Order: sequence, then structure tokens, then C-alpha cells
Amino acid sequence: RDSVEFPFFLHHLAGGPDPKIPKVLIYRTGANQWDRYDAFPPKSAVRRSLYLQPGGKLSFTAPAGGTAFDEYLSDPADPVPVVGRKDGSGMPRDYMVGDQRFASARKDVLTYTTDVLDSDVTIAGPVLPLLHVATSGTDGDFDVKLIDVWPDDAPNWPGDTSGFKVAGYQQMVRGEPFRGRYRRSATNPVAFVPNRPDSLRFSMPDINHTFKKGHRIMVQVQSSWFPLTDRNPQTYVANIFEASPSDFVKATMRVYHEPRRASRLDVLVMR
Repeated sequence: RDSVEFPFFLHHLAGGPDPKIPKVLIYRTGANQWDRYDAFPPKSAVRRSLYLQPGGKLSFTAPAGGTAFDEYLSDPADPVPVVGRKDGSGMPRDYMVGDQRFASARKDVLTYTTDVLDSDVTIAGPVLPLLHVATSGTDGDFDVKLIDVWPDDAPNWPGDTSGFKVAGYQQMVRGEPFRGRYRRSATNPVAFVPNRPDSLRFSMPDINHTFKKGHRIMVQVQSSWFPLTDRNPQTYVANIFEASPSDFVKATMRVYHEPRRASRLDVLVMR
């Protein structure tokens, strides 16, 4: 308010001096600071890819081999919730930075994590998942979460009396659901062919976040996110909201990470 809003209104409404506010003034999460850019994404950012790897690994290098895919059983009767607590709040506001440790423990969530970072990594701009997938059903959702994993020895926040354990905190930075039937077109949905590998690409909202030295970067993939999105029956029907109870079936979801089907997240990393 003091350094941006007041000088802006003083200049434009009262003829005060030009505050010389930059074209982009954006808060950087993880680093707790404001950045000034001439454009966004910043011109100095370079495109890199975070690749899903066998064994639950995540890396800026492409997979060279190993197992071809991971899979999980998605059950519409037991969807992945937005938070790991039951307090009757439905869609709590804090789900956007919610602790994802509960999701990592679920068998219907795939989790991929980098090694401990030896330097800060700042991602600025859109996050673009490219997933190579298959399903035993004819429809399905694929939800992606980008997570900042705090060190196992991180101290609790000063003055916090909630009992929340910061050590190992899996802080969601950005998450975005994708309804697989729209992988070809946003207006012309198509069914999956059961067990046939397919691909989907979508854009997650921009971020400006620093994954600090000593932290780790995590990606989670799941096929439900309730109640943020309605349950997908995993049987292709013309209108999901008209699906009958018999349309809701369990389905095995596969996510590929072999060299010829290298699932990844394309990001822009600051130099």
C-alpha cells in the first residue's frame, strides 16, 4: 500500500510524481519477496522440463530406461479429497497451499520427487504438463499437483500453536484438474480406447515460486479431486451429470515414463 498503491493514486489522481511502477510487479512465493519484471514470463527465464522417472523420481533429465509406467486404481466411490482432514468445510480456502502428505500416502496418487536441491530453483510462468497415459475405462480425469517439499529438519513456525509439523511439509504450489475426454479438443470430447496409450497436454496457471536449497520438488498425479471437481464415472457418457450409478466404475490408470513416452512438466526456470 505504501510503495505501490498510494504513489499510483497520488500520481494519477492528484498530479503527484511518477512512481515508475514496473510493467510487472509480482510476489514470489517461497522466497517471500516482490519481483519487478519488464514482461511475464520474464525474458530471462529458460524452458526446462521436469520428467517423471521410474521409482518415483523427478528430474530435469529425460528418463533413460527402467519400468515403462506406473499405475493405480481409481475408484469414484473413494475420490481423493482436496485436504486430508474432515471438518465439514467442503472446499476450505487453504486447500491451495494444503499439506499433501495425506495424498502421498494414498495408493491412488502417484508421487514423483527430486533429490534435495543443492541451489534455489525459481520457476516463473505457466506450468505445462504433457502426460502419456492409458486407462482401462473409457473416460478419466488426470489431475496434476506441483509441490514444494520442505526439509525433514525444518523447524516449526515461530509462535504457531496449531501443532502443525513443518518438517516434511508438502506444500502445494499449484494444482490443476484435466478431464481426459477433452484431450483432443475443448469442444469435441472423445472417449479413451481401453488400455491404449494416449497423450494429453494442458496448461496450469502461472506461478512465480522459489524452491529453496534443501527443499525438494514434487509432482503428484491422480484421477479425482473432490469436491473441487465432480466425480468422473470413468465410463464415457455424453453428459457426466446425467451418468447413472452403473456408469461409475473402478479403472486402472497408467502414467508412462519411458524414453519414447516421457511424461513431463514443461516450466520456465530463472537463470
